[in-house]
Amino acid sequence: MEAESPSGVAGKAAPGFEPKIVAFCCNWCSYAGADLTGVSRMQYSPNIRIIRVMCSGRIEPNFVLRALELGADGVLVAGCHIGDCHYISGNKEAEKQIARTARLLEILGVDKRRLRLEWISASEGQKFANTVNAFTKEVRELGPAGYGRK
Repeated sequence: MEAESPSGVAGKAAPGFEPKIVAFCCNWCSYAGADLTGVSRMQYSPNIRIIRVMCSGRIEPNFVLRALELGADGVLVAGCHIGDCHYISGNKEAEKQIARTARLLEILGVDKRRLRLEWISASEGQKFANTVNAFTKEVRELGPAGYGRK
């Protein structure tokens, strides 16, 4: 990966730039929240590609790096609220992993705002939509990541 400029932006957002967002969603909560968003016909950014994982605690730094390498401009990790994890402490592990990953991104010269961790339950379809829309807007303002294949 090439480093971003000192301002933390790989490239100015060209007119019409639409970021590619990869979202790793916990099977038990966040994925169900995303499903509720769709079933309820709530509007959210079409820029997101959801990958269902059994637990947000299983997201390792290489997952995030690989997503960026393959052309993602931002990565969202969504899991169960603290205290509600199907696997007891998976979301606490996710918190640690994402903090480590954010530090790694900084070392690599990647703006850590390209990575976001959110807690979204199965009943929070509106929160899922709001999170996706806000993150898409933030990544759009950062501009293209400019790493790897597009």
